[in-house]
Amino acid sequence: MRATSARFVKVAVLGAGGGIGQPLSLLLKHHKDVTQLNIYDVKGAPGVAADLSHISTSSKVVGFGAEQLAEAVTGVDLVLIPAGVPRKPGMTRDDLFNTNANIVQTLASAVGKNSPKAIIGVISNPVNSTVPVAAEALKKAGAYDPRKLFGVTTLDLVRARTFVSEAIGKAPVEVDVPVIGGHSGETIVPLLSKYPELSAEQVKALTHRIQFGGDEVVKAKDGAGSATLSMAYAAAEFADAAIRALKGEQGVAVYTFVKSEVNPKCEYFSSLVELGKEGVAKTLPVPKLNAFEEDLLEKCVDGLVKNIQKGAAFANK
Repeated sequence: MRATSARFVKVAVLGAGGGIGQPLSLLLKHHKDVTQLNIYDVKGAPGVAADLSHISTSSKVVGFGAEQLAEAVTGVDLVLIPAGVPRKPGMTRDDLFNTNANIVQTLASAVGKNSPKAIIGVISNPVNSTVPVAAEALKKAGAYDPRKLFGVTTLDLVRARTFVSEAIGKAPVEVDVPVIGGHSGETIVPLLSKYPELSAEQVKALTHRIQFGGDEVVKAKDGAGSATLSMAYAAAEFADAAIRALKGEQGVAVYTFVKSEVNPKCEYFSSLVELGKEGVAKTLPVPKLNAFEEDLLEKCVDGLVKNIQKGAAFANK
């Protein structure tokens, strides 16, 4: 019997020993509806699992090493993939992509073969390209269901919420900024027109900061890392939404990068979707854009189409 028929959900974190994976696993260990947390990485996972297992919450933690990938993903309801290398100063997006695409391809294939009904959240960057890689790997495994494959773009929403709340003097919980498009640079399109109290200068500055917030963190860490803690928080927020939907809660909606017809030029697009027990239940309309946002979207689509094509080409070479 699958965990979704009961009150609890079984989750696997692939890449749980890394800078995102460890804090993400910590947050999931605290989730009241996670009955088992599978911790996988090519090294260090048993140690992370042992450490987490001492925390006094009810979820069971099991560690899996490099040769136990199939076992780690068997029978799970939700798979989160933060595995990969972080972006460092001087690293090109091609460098990042080639390494992480190979990793995501291997992990997605394993999920497809061993847990084909699982919902998958891809965190490994560049998400605009790694999601198509995962899709092609699942197709080859005979397990591709577009409703169940997600690119986790929640960090863009978290940043927008944080930065706008600071600008308008409200608590973050009172702020909700739609962010559509993709998950890197100019493919990120925050819809700040929802807050008319922002000046044109503020909108321009906030847009740039939301789009390139990752660079801000890389610089602040002096090249020693990228956005790991904030990404873990954002991924846990996505996971919570997925878990609530898996349990049967109605009306759970998130902004996420999925196969979509929202923009006819892009096979995948990040927009608001309603979740159900089987993944995407409904794709909701994009809010009306103003002229500034229309221009942002045009630039987004130009880059996003290339990113998507790059991922598909890698997977099929």
